[in-house]
Amino acid sequence: MNPKKTKNYFLLILFLLSFQISFAQQNWKEINSVKDLYHSYPGTVKGIFDHINLDLEGLEKVKAATTKGDWVLAANELLAYYKVSDNGMGLRRTLPEISSQTVAEADTILKNVFTIQNVKGKVPLLDNGHRDWYYKGPNNDKEWAWLSNRHSQLSNVMGAYFKTGNPKYAEYMDLFLRDFILASMPYPAEKRSESIWRGLEVAARVKTWSRVFYGMLDSEYISPATRLLILSSLPDHAHYNRNFHGGNNWLTMEISSLATVVAYFPEYKASEEWMDYAVDTMVESMRGQVYPDGVQTELSSHYHNVSMVSFELFKTLCDEAGRELPEYFNQTIEDMYWYIARAIRPDGHRILNNDGDRGSDRAIILSASEKYNHPEWAYLASNGSQGVKPEEGPSYLIPWAGQLISRSGYDSMAHWSFFDIGPWGSGHQHNDKLHLSVTAYGKDFLVDAGRYAYTGEVANKFRPYALSSKGHNLVLIDGKVQKPGPKLAETAVESQAVKITGDYDFASSSFGEYFDLEGQANHNRSLFYVRGEFWVVVDRISTDQPRSISTLWHWHPDAEVKRIGQSLVGGYDEGSLEVMPVGNAKFDIQMIKGQEEPEIQGWYSSEYNLYEPNVASIYTSEIADSSTFVWLLIPTPGNGDRVMTRAKIVGENEKGITIEVNRKGAKWELTIPFTDSKNIKFQKR
Repeated sequence: MNPKKTKNYFLLILFLLSFQISFAQQNWKEINSVKDLYHSYPGTVKGIFDHINLDLEGLEKVKAATTKGDWVLAANELLAYYKVSDNGMGLRRTLPEISSQTVAEADTILKNVFTIQNVKGKVPLLDNGHRDWYYKGPNNDKEWAWLSNRHSQLSNVMGAYFKTGNPKYAEYMDLFLRDFILASMPYPAEKRSESIWRGLEVAARVKTWSRVFYGMLDSEYISPATRLLILSSLPDHAHYNRNFHGGNNWLTMEISSLATVVAYFPEYKASEEWMDYAVDTMVESMRGQVYPDGVQTELSSHYHNVSMVSFELFKTLCDEAGRELPEYFNQTIEDMYWYIARAIRPDGHRILNNDGDRGSDRAIILSASEKYNHPEWAYLASNGSQGVKPEEGPSYLIPWAGQLISRSGYDSMAHWSFFDIGPWGSGHQHNDKLHLSVTAYGKDFLVDAGRYAYTGEVANKFRPYALSSKGHNLVLIDGKVQKPGPKLAETAVESQAVKITGDYDFASSSFGEYFDLEGQANHNRSLFYVRGEFWVVVDRISTDQPRSISTLWHWHPDAEVKRIGQSLVGGYDEGSLEVMPVGNAKFDIQMIKGQEEPEIQGWYSSEYNLYEPNVASIYTSEIADSSTFVWLLIPTPGNGDRVMTRAKIVGENEKGITIEVNRKGAKWELTIPFTDSKNIKFQKR
């Protein structure tokens, strides 16, 4: 052949190839049929059958077509197989009647405006018409990009479709999935942390896509091309979660995703190996990340729930796939629910600790109570209106987590407190050992600072405060904050450190590691709750030199905080809480709210990316040597006049301190130990 003609021939071939690629990219919205997809992405269609076990019953027509090399026919037969298979019966749904009704939240999503962790942003379109799946939101936050790639917005739109029957929602789902899967190609087959290919996002998409695939199986609005793209991408997602998963709660989410593929798409050749690996890995992980008391080792109520739900989902998927789990696994799921039932606030919300949000646990506990036949959980979650009263309670020690949950009772107006005497945690930790949160009359009084955000502008500003002792109800020594403590508990809390009776609760622990502190100092905190009456906090500071001691009390933003002498009173219409120092210590008292300079102080975050100013009251005292500080926390119902309370220290030795409290005609004499509960003395007259 003439060299010049040969050159022109190759140039023509390259031009046609580039035109085909350009055509596919520029007209991806028009790819609807199997033939369209094969014409534009033949390798993608053929690749599906590399993953399918064509010898399975029901796939005979698919195998015959592949043997002939008729990939379009094979793909159509595969889609026909899924329609009549027994897969995903629990995910299949009856299609709604067509209507023009709308849902405002879903309509916002249809404009590519996504709300991610309370931040709303409009995802821009690229020149090729695809959404920018790497867009980090208005705050340039990579967390925003990660979470938008989990496709929760797709679930919202699907919910709107089944609620209204409006075709525009189904059509959006179809285009959304086709957009993403084509834009995410090729699969990198390596561990990454960018917006699309990261373990948590991969795991979340599998679960959402499975619901869409089967829930919309009879819908004409989900195109054959989109269904095939899902089937082509799921093995890549499974491979990622099988080979590149993380640990702790990440592992539970990612391995439950692997099991999702197996349970709902058992036709993949690797399904049996995937499930073997998933079962072995998940059971081993549960043993490593859940304490004997049922608490996930990160010691964050938020991530405890994430792990619990993932473990429970995994059990459901194993049932679906006919795989039996050890009884230990099933019992641990119940233990995890029992923990959140015991820890629930009277208003139904969970503990706000470490990296968590103050969300409600009421609905999931009530549901689990029925599912697992534990009526005592329902009693705790419903303020006694449902279920059966627990044999133990109303206060509980969570011994491995090191948490004392104190209550006056089970009603909606009960006193409630959370006292942290446990380890630092295996992840998402704050430097906050000995922190105390207090709730009464359905209102929060003393609070944790929350988590704010992990990345972006909010995190840059507030994250150090969230992690620091300065955002918690603790003691600072010479202004210094706690260092990280032990990540894991090797044993449960020692029995002598805690005592719960009908009259009172007691717990004690200590911490002695502070950043940049000269010399040696230790903070021992004892909490004594007189049931239905008040809390006493005893802070013993052991030191080898003079110190400046600052005790921090952070108030909920909605509480109106007033100073009365050396006491502070936070109030609502429903009731108040007074923080009263007991003894002769002299304090410099600061009331800081919404401070940004010289450092962040007086801020509160109930949920990710939400924050507002609150009052941080800081009591500072100078001590020459080891000293004890005593605080009386007095709740009072209603918004009437302050109830006069008198308290004094009547004795102290190396074992503890004795105080006398007079209130509403009653008198208590309490000996509160620094460490050993056997030294408690309780007398009421």
